[in-house]
Amino acid sequence: MKLSEITTYLESIAPLAYQESYDNAGLLVGDPQKEINQTLITLDVTEAILDEAIETKSDLIVAHHPLIFAGLKKITGKNEVERCVIKAIKNDIAIYASHTNLDSVLGGVNSKICEKLGLENVQILAPVSGQLKKLVTFIPFDHAANVQQAIFKVGAGHIGNYDSCAYSIPGKGSFRGEEKTKPFVGKPGEIHYENEIRFETIFPAHIQGQVIRALIEAHPYEEVAYDIYSLDNENPQVGIGMIGELATPIEEKKFLQQTKKIFGSGAVKHSPLIGRKVKKVAVCGGSGSFLIRQAINSKADVFVTGDLKYHQFFEADGKIVLADIGHFESEQFTKEVFYELLTKKFPKFAVRLSEVNTNPVNYLV
Repeated sequence: MKLSEITTYLESIAPLAYQESYDNAGLLVGDPQKEINQTLITLDVTEAILDEAIETKSDLIVAHHPLIFAGLKKITGKNEVERCVIKAIKNDIAIYASHTNLDSVLGGVNSKICEKLGLENVQILAPVSGQLKKLVTFIPFDHAANVQQAIFKVGAGHIGNYDSCAYSIPGKGSFRGEEKTKPFVGKPGEIHYENEIRFETIFPAHIQGQVIRALIEAHPYEEVAYDIYSLDNENPQVGIGMIGELATPIEEKKFLQQTKKIFGSGAVKHSPLIGRKVKKVAVCGGSGSFLIRQAINSKADVFVTGDLKYHQFFEADGKIVLADIGHFESEQFTKEVFYELLTKKFPKFAVRLSEVNTNPVNYLV
């Protein structure tokens, strides 16, 4: 299939609009129209991964961490990033990354961490705000259902676990077309009054273009009246980190031991134990120190993440146990997320998990 089919699907799950400002997710190397025969899934892109792709005849690498973060001013092979780009181009291998955008959605990186820990009743730890908009439009009664369904079909009307969410108010609209118009109802040059409904629904900002196109294509009027409002509401389906509960509370040390085993951590750095059982657990794959305050405010007993610095452990302040299991260790199962998504959507497409351990951190035990 074409590379664009794969990337379009992945971006329907984790839209690029959800990535952090510093990030560089998306297609990094390759022609979107290229025919792809096999995908290799990895956490990082290294020279060893490129060699594996060549050996296994994989012509697409799907990674969590982008190979290219900062702009490349020269490509001379002086460092590993440049060498990887050169090798990918020479061997016609495309490279795609889904990074903080995959961190930010339900079913992504942090959902997989919660799954591995056996957490229930999971939700986003720090939902984003300012990424929702509201559409208000006016539809003649007999066409309301058709227009609404067209708008819902492109992704509007989702609130939490509910879809097709909207509100309608009956009313009467008026308009007068100029002589050259061809109004759906009424006559040019005459004021017409039509029984309509005021229809309003919300949608994520990044699909605004699709929503407006769907509205105009489905609406019977020659000129469609609509308003778009920006909202400050939190989006409960998008944000960084997650929080959930264990089915049965366990002692702190036992929880840490189990977590170490599940994620294969060489060591687990943690703040002082508090002496209470663990029930509520917050998680953030990768570097999650910026979420310590949210984890405390959410009444989590433990916050599992990576890359915590010395002074950040003081922030626990006897209110929470901070557990640093390692950056790679916390995100390693992201490969399973990609694999499950691609094999479910494209069951006949060849997808393979990389066998290369890309963790640059080693432990002397």
